[in-house]
Amino acid sequence: MPTEMVRGHGLRNYLLITIAYWAFTLTDGALRMLVVLYFHQLGYTPLAIASLFLFYELFGIVTNLFGGWLGARLGLNLTLHTGLGLQICALLMLTVDPSLLSLAYVMAAQALSGIAKDLNKMSAKAGVKLMAPEEDGALFRWVAVLTGSKNALKGLGFFLGGLLLALFGFQGALFVLAGMLSLVLLVTLPLLPRGLGISRKKAQFTQLLSRSPAINRLSAARLFLFGSRDAWFVVALPVFLAAEQGWGHASVGSLLALWVIGYGIVQALAPRLVRDSATHTPMGARNGALTLALSCSGIALMLGIETPYTTSLLIAGLALFGLIFALNSALHSYLILAYSDHDGVAINVGFYYMANATGRLCGTLLSGWGYQSYGLEGCLWIASAMLISAAFISRGLPPPQQV
Repeated sequence: MPTEMVRGHGLRNYLLITIAYWAFTLTDGALRMLVVLYFHQLGYTPLAIASLFLFYELFGIVTNLFGGWLGARLGLNLTLHTGLGLQICALLMLTVDPSLLSLAYVMAAQALSGIAKDLNKMSAKAGVKLMAPEEDGALFRWVAVLTGSKNALKGLGFFLGGLLLALFGFQGALFVLAGMLSLVLLVTLPLLPRGLGISRKKAQFTQLLSRSPAINRLSAARLFLFGSRDAWFVVALPVFLAAEQGWGHASVGSLLALWVIGYGIVQALAPRLVRDSATHTPMGARNGALTLALSCSGIALMLGIETPYTTSLLIAGLALFGLIFALNSALHSYLILAYSDHDGVAINVGFYYMANATGRLCGTLLSGWGYQSYGLEGCLWIASAMLISAAFISRGLPPPQQV
């Protein structure tokens, strides 16, 4: 479909994609919380519960690599709604008799959910490039709102999962989520342009790996940025709060949910909070990574000092980290679209989010190993090293106008 026609219905299409993305994100956060709480009730060990999500991340890497190529050939409408359909299947897979919910079976359902998530995310982010007005700053605002609202809703999904589990039980909650997502699928499928995002030049399989130095550098910085977050946030922090600070599961889950919601709100407000012009955003990405490295180092040093205010200082440090991380992530999300032309946006976004998923997987593994070997302090120093690497890589990012 011609770019001019897509832009002519840009706001309508943007709202449709946003609704689909919001609905998926709610079910994604709710499903994660349902799985964690339900299998904890069944007596699964923390390591076994963590392993349930291994394929979720691993298949996300593969999906991002191939998803952009599929979007460029088949259209973002198809890949977006394929993601919704696969998530519905993943939800329904888990509604079988509890005796059939083996570790391997649940991992397979999570793998399907991971594929669904990254198809949906790649399609939504790439679609914004095609729909945003060409006026100065519009692309940054549109992608910031989409990304920020998504993260806020993921935090809300954590609450939703716990609530549905309490009200309807595990199977009932899954049916509610699958029904909600099916309704959104039926509404948005016929309304989005079928040819959205199809490359005018036939996308070649050899294009899967980016040939753009700017996109390769940004993707490498993204890998280290998200690896640094998960190196201390995903496993080490909740285990530290529960095992060493005596927090209950509900308190730990609420803190993580509130952090994700706050993180999303800051991302959505990023264009107002970041006053630099688009020309200076690469410098902002570098400076943000350095500031995050300093914050992680400061928290690690603080944990080494005996004080009755350890928990309060840790939460304050977590809030500061979330604020800066959200702004830096929003700049990255803008730059990948600014660096991409309309024909290559789906492939470039897929490649970029493959790096993002790789960083999350590495960070999760480092979080478990680092906490077991060196405690939360060790995980924070690992995160600091990864952030310094992200800052060094970001030094070579060019202004979008020079790509």
